[in-house]
Amino acid sequence: MHYQKPLETRFSKIIESKGRVAPELLEEIFEDALVYNASDIHFEPRPTDVLVRFRVDSVLHEAGRIPKEYYENILNRIKVQSGLRIDEHFAAQDGSLRYEEKDGTVVDMRTSIVPTIEGEKVVLRVLAAYVQGFSLGDLGLTPAHQELLEQAAGKPFGMILVTGPTGSGKTTTLYALLKLINSPDVNITTIEDPVEYKVLGVNQIQVNPQTNLTFAKGLRSIVRQDPDIILVGEIRDEETAEIAVNAALTGHLLYSTFHANDAATAIPRLLDMGIEPFLLASTLEVVVAQRLVRKICEHCKHSVIKSSSDFNTPQLKSTLSYFEGKSITFYEGKKCETCGHTGYKGRTAIFEFIQITPEMQNLILHSPSTKEIWQLARKEGSRTLFEDGTEKVKAGVTTLEELLRVAEPPQRSL
Repeated sequence: MHYQKPLETRFSKIIESKGRVAPELLEEIFEDALVYNASDIHFEPRPTDVLVRFRVDSVLHEAGRIPKEYYENILNRIKVQSGLRIDEHFAAQDGSLRYEEKDGTVVDMRTSIVPTIEGEKVVLRVLAAYVQGFSLGDLGLTPAHQELLEQAAGKPFGMILVTGPTGSGKTTTLYALLKLINSPDVNITTIEDPVEYKVLGVNQIQVNPQTNLTFAKGLRSIVRQDPDIILVGEIRDEETAEIAVNAALTGHLLYSTFHANDAATAIPRLLDMGIEPFLLASTLEVVVAQRLVRKICEHCKHSVIKSSSDFNTPQLKSTLSYFEGKSITFYEGKKCETCGHTGYKGRTAIFEFIQITPEMQNLILHSPSTKEIWQLARKEGSRTLFEDGTEKVKAGVTTLEELLRVAEPPQRSL
């Protein structure tokens, strides 16, 4: 992994110059994080100081260090703003806070505090308001994929599943779909943990273990609320999976996310959770897998010609068959001020789609393996995450190194 140069932040300069920390230090950290469009802010206690890191476009960067003696005040301030207990130092705590920027913009953050042997570690997830302006066209879908999703979203019932690891943009994709069909004549209800983006015209329910409001219980209640469209934040257990499939079967359009590494794995995993093959075959419409890749900074993008001899590591050699010709044109960033000297600015997604065709329905009835599902999907035109990514590399949207960070070439031609 490349060593990331620390970000230039104003709060680290305040610490250097003042010798004592101003009460506005936390605000300054927030401001710095927002300048860099950070998705997460980490406070990591160490023996002598506290490391502050920002996750920017999927990658963690050091933002500065706070002397240990200042940390308690900052920690207490975060706890108070997040509605957490100040006197609790040995249990994990979760909450949320609102921060108002100098220009009046309100930013919501999700707080997570866990005790480590060096002190309490805080991670703040910045809930991006820009998602509310997101549409399907902003996600990085090919026209064919976008049309397929729009068709599935236009059906009166059925299930659309988006899979991928934490932080791969699944919720953003589902919200972009919701926005497409959000109108006064449909009843959309969601159950999430937590509710990340507030959307006008959508009834959003927050999972609450204290009041025993679980995904399964909430989903049961939602079905009685006469919804047209239901969004389930995540299918985590057999009970939720069963209710979700039954809801999709009884005339509801249901969107959900699911932890699976690729689209083909999701189907056997659901069958393993005890879903009847005939129920899954008749409700599932489309399975999407996705990952986020950083986009090359438009400000300093330039082309680089490489020959096959430049593919000099086993990992790079395994990608050669995806790029034709003796000399291949790639694009990369020169690392300028605009992109914080990283060469990347912003993110886009790469996708893998499996459409549930009549042939696929027939296959699901026989409880197939991941391999069997992918062989049929392949025959029907599906492309792997890596193949979708290579198109974005060729188009100069991202780099091959960045693609290899999140997806690997298929081991063999399936």
